[in-house]
Amino acid sequence: MIALLQRVTEAAVHVDGTLVGRIGPGLLVLLGVERGDSEREGDRLLERLLGYRVFDDADGRMNRSLLDVGGGLLVVSQFTLAAETRRGTRPGFSTAAAPDEGRRLYERFVAGARARVREVGTG
Repeated sequence: MIALLQRVTEAAVHVDGTLVGRIGPGLLVLLGVERGDSEREGDRLLERLLGYRVFDDADGRMNRSLLDVGGGLLVVSQFTLAAETRRGTRPGFSTAAAPDEGRRLYERFVAGARARVREVGTG
């Protein structure tokens, strides 16, 4: 699995003009599932994301995790993170998980997040 994260003051996902996910302060995570990924990789990635010290402490130093600050997590499925770009000018997506497997692992990741984080949005 691969994830791109961004610390946000708020984030939202709209699909065709309809709000489908929103959080206040926290992390926006674009999540890509690759072929061969398993529950183990997803669980490990979630642990790491929840533990990254990317939020300021009282001294203004990035020393607090998402769990420490009680922030939200917006998880957005993004298969394009698994793009193969080493050759040519057209990315290939053969390294991305099959849609059913990607959806299963994405949903498991989100369920794990919901068990630990007070505010979880999806998109």
